[in-house]
Amino acid sequence: MNLRLKSRSVSRQSVLDAVDSYEIVESNPDDKYLPSYLILARVAAEAIHVLFATDVPGDNVRVVTAYRPNPDEWEEDLKTRRDLQ
Repeated sequence: MNLRLKSRSVSRQSVLDAVDSYEIVESNPDDKYLPSYLILARVAAEAIHVLFATDVPGDNVRVVTAYRPNPDEWEEDLKTRRDLQ
């Protein structure tokens, strides 16, 4: 996780610090390996998206990736994908 976050300039600590602001953007209960959730998080004045995979039977949550949402791909609320067609 740390290498991918570092390459995207999102620190592990930012993901942890934003836990009180998490909002579910997309839910994928039938994702390929584990159910996943795309979360909008706010750290200070900055918004990030974090994709979590949830292993409920194993009592484990994994960060798949985290990134700053591209305003060209997301509506102003950062929770709605733009129709790029």
